Amino acid sequence: MSPTHPVTVPGVLEVITGPMFSGKSEELIRRLKRARIARQRVACYKPDIDLRYHRTSIASHSSQTHDASTVRTVEDLRAALFPLLDQIDVVGIDEVQFFSPEIIPLTVELIHLGKRVLIAGLDTTFEAEPFGPVPHLMAIADTVTKLSAVCMVCGQPAIHTQRLGASQELVVVGAAGLYEARCRAHFTPHQDEQHSEQLELSARA
Repeated sequence: MSPTHPVTVPGVLEVITGPMFSGKSEELIRRLKRARIARQRVACYKPDIDLRYHRTSIASHSSQTHDASTVRTVEDLRAALFPLLDQIDVVGIDEVQFFSPEIIPLTVELIHLGKRVLIAGLDTTFEAEPFGPVPHLMAIADTVTKLSAVCMVCGQPAIHTQRLGASQELVVVGAAGLYEARCRAHFTPHQDEQHSEQLELSARA
């Protein structure tokens, strides 16, 4: 525990996860807004790789938003956050799967400093493999909310993110037109969709 931030009660870690289009960012925004209503001081961050909707906000596919700062690395997140710790009760982090594993010890440190940490991110890749630090964060969380989406083929609950297209790169940032939610029965990794559009990471603002 840092001597400059003494606390007697540890914080909590809440992880919100699931496939794309399951409402992860929407649920994160809901919890952040409720924290503000409760007069808790909130800071929110997201990786600068995800600039699909807003540079200075996290945004859901349903167009809900919440102010957020963009950071490139976990080190940048620490540098932006720690000078403000005495003024913050709740830390929100969206799209955590894009951060390096160093996000895990940083999260643990924040919990020991008494912060409520709200994290949202994909739990699996388009190949149905564990995605980045999310499975580890789920394992150490106080609570895990695993959401499902709606399968775009049959309408059943969907737990997978289907990439439409031939790209095998792990990270191709996009939304509708590049990805779909799929149930187990209709999930087919490496599907080649001739008419899908590839959204380039180079489209950063």
